[in-house]
Amino acid sequence: MEQTNLLRKQVVMENRKRRIIFLTFVFLGFMYLVTSFIFGDLGLLKYSELHNRKALLEKQIKEIEKENTALRSQVKSLKGDPYYREKYAREEFNLAKPDEYIFRYDDR
Repeated sequence: MEQTNLLRKQVVMENRKRRIIFLTFVFLGFMYLVTSFIFGDLGLLKYSELHNRKALLEKQIKEIEKENTALRSQVKSLKGDPYYREKYAREEFNLAKPDEYIFRYDDR
């Protein structure tokens, strides 16, 4: 009888050890999944960083599109409107007609 009790205790202890080992592996696996979900290459931190970068790039694209629209309008005006061409030449390159004077003022 005593031998069966010892055998039973040994079986119970072996089952506990196996359960502890199994739960340890499950816990470690869960911790690995959680850390890779948060800190990994496809984790939440990387996703947040990429989301912010995307928003910044979209903002830059909109600004560049506005600038392109303004430049296209200016090119169209330069090609088609001689008065605009003359105004542009006078303002940008300080050009004048033959009997005109250009006055420059220093902004101080």
